[in-house]
Amino acid sequence: MKRKTATFTRWDAAEHLGSEEEIAAYLQACADEGDPQLMLAALGDVARARGILQLARKTGLTRMGLYKAFSGDGNPSYATVAKVAQALGLKISVGIG
Repeated sequence: MKRKTATFTRWDAAEHLGSEEEIAAYLQACADEGDPQLMLAALGDVARARGILQLARKTGLTRMGLYKAFSGDGNPSYATVAKVAQALGLKISVGIG
């Protein structure tokens, strides 16, 4: 009997963030988890969904710098996160819960 093999493709959140509502819900769900690394990864997903090249132009950061900052090994400064958030039209806010 011949074995069947399954083929899988990597799921990419950026491919499923087509509207402002989807982006807001995704970022809120990630923020609710309370994991800073997850939030950075989500911001990177949103950046890729909106277009890294366009974001690089808006922020003055390099395309490769953005990829590196929001990779699993990246550790972007708050200044980078704030600059990216502003360029994406996002507002960072703090609340007491």
